[in-house]
Amino acid sequence: MAVSSRKHLTLLRSFRLPDLLTFANAGCGMLAIFFCLNYLASGQRDPIGMVFLLLPLALVFDVLDGVVARWQKQSSVLGADLDSLADSLSFGVAPAVIGYTLGLRGGWDMVALTYFVACGLSRLARYNVTAATLADVKGKIRYYEGLPIPANVIIVLILGLALTLNQTGVHMWFGAYSIGPAIFHPLSLLFVISGCLMVSKSIRIPKP
Repeated sequence: MAVSSRKHLTLLRSFRLPDLLTFANAGCGMLAIFFCLNYLASGQRDPIGMVFLLLPLALVFDVLDGVVARWQKQSSVLGADLDSLADSLSFGVAPAVIGYTLGLRGGWDMVALTYFVACGLSRLARYNVTAATLADVKGKIRYYEGLPIPANVIIVLILGLALTLNQTGVHMWFGAYSIGPAIFHPLSLLFVISGCLMVSKSIRIPKP
């Protein structure tokens, strides 16, 4: 038992301030998912509004962890992996859950949301394994290949606008259509487009 406790303490000591900011990012994403689940269970609109504050806040923490890591020169493989895991939760899984919560619940919608999350995971995995080849002689990564996953906050804000205008559920923008065995909402194409942009190799965005 004592050996196990020492291992836990060793792990905790390995975390630095940038890592704590990364955990704050993930915490915002997880809380957003919990608020969505609460909305689905209770039908009360008030709690769902919190997600449109939490995910932009997650983006702030995501930016800050990189800024602090560069300032303190504490970048590490552990930190990079933590950042990817947090981003996949806050800017991949959480936006998909929000889309489902607000009405994208048709069978084809779920396929689109699953594709979106899979693209986000692929985007982060590719970045982790190719980061070294994208770096210059000083070790600085020159550009992002594909749309960075935090950009999906834009989708979250669009969904927030739809909620504000009461354009969710049966009133979802662009309506709903029965295609074969399942329902399809054209708005779910927003997730498909974002997924394609994330895994695209032709998109190169300079890294600040």
